[in-house]
Amino acid sequence: MQRTSPPAPAGRLARGAGRPDPGLPVPRYWAERLSAGMPGGAAPEPPGGGEAVRTAAAGYWERRGLATTAAGTVAAPGAEPLLLALLAAVDGDVVLARPAAAWQAPLVRTLGRRMTTVQTPAVGGGAPDPFALLEAVRRARAEGADPRVLLLAAADDPSGTVTPPELLHEVCEAAEQCGLLLVSDETYADTVHRPHETVLLTPAETLPGRTVVVTDLCAALVPPSWPVAIARFPSTTEGARLRAAVADHCAGLRAVLPEPVAAAAALALAEDDEVLAHLAAASRLHAALGAAAYRAVTRAGALSRPPEAGFHLYADLGPLRHVLAAAGVTDAPTLETALSTLLGRPVPGGHRFGDDPSALHVRIDTGPLHGTDDVMRRAALDARDPLELPHVAAALSGLEAAIADLSTGAA
Repeated sequence: MQRTSPPAPAGRLARGAGRPDPGLPVPRYWAERLSAGMPGGAAPEPPGGGEAVRTAAAGYWERRGLATTAAGTVAAPGAEPLLLALLAAVDGDVVLARPAAAWQAPLVRTLGRRMTTVQTPAVGGGAPDPFALLEAVRRARAEGADPRVLLLAAADDPSGTVTPPELLHEVCEAAEQCGLLLVSDETYADTVHRPHETVLLTPAETLPGRTVVVTDLCAALVPPSWPVAIARFPSTTEGARLRAAVADHCAGLRAVLPEPVAAAAALALAEDDEVLAHLAAASRLHAALGAAAYRAVTRAGALSRPPEAGFHLYADLGPLRHVLAAAGVTDAPTLETALSTLLGRPVPGGHRFGDDPSALHVRIDTGPLHGTDDVMRRAALDARDPLELPHVAAALSGLEAAIADLSTGAA
């Protein structure tokens, strides 16, 4: 079933709570490079990023098997302004997976575009069901909409799971049949928990002339307090036109990187040994805490797919619906309120991601389990077994107890 232009969810979460919290200390390479660049001032880069950061972005994708030149990339201060500029540069309405990252739908609404959402399959990932996509686009066009863009994420927020390669190929075939431009959000590509076991593909391999890749570096390479995002465009005439239009919109939005931030981002994108060691340690930590959080929530009676990427999981408390109703928890908004209160941090309900508000779905971030300050987080990142750290063990126990308390009426 499709949904066209769903309403915005009611209520507000704490600022920034729409994104999962990676729970990592500031990388040493970032702090050192940013400090070194500050004496030169904080003049803005050119719209779309200067030559150095775009060359580094091209190298980043080259190492991942995608032939890229600096001229085919854009850098901006975060995924939100970058996606806003991209959507502004493309005519037509937008198709989103359901559920999808909470920050994406508001950008579509800001531009006044119609939005069609298509359910993701149960196997995981943030790509829509290909057959439902074909039908949703057909119906939307019959009803007067003009869908031209499909926004998806093979490794997604909110589920933290990965789209199987064969399914992604089918989605790409359906998108091509519909004449859609694919915008592939690959923010969590560098956070796969078991990269030697999990196959994560990009639509840019299947449809290179029809795919724009967007990556928010704050998931792995860059601290969230210094937002940096990059985009890769097709190496076609249309791709070059689109890249220029996006850079123009970045200029109009004043969405430009300060020079010191761009220089630090270029260093991170170059991925020297220190950066690679940080990425590997972070992936091990996310894998350990993701698996532990999964065990905690399922022991408490919830359902969830085991997370495969990122630092979050998507829990379904539907099996506890009857006992939760006695505590006044009857839908995603009331579940969000109850768990956020018990845990003392935002726990966004499924309605934030375009999911059915009546379903008892929440995204649980594992980053907060690492600790409340950089000292604790550094200890978790460096530990051979982070689950043995007292503050991590206590946080996991608190998560399981919060769900148990709700289900027993003790909350």
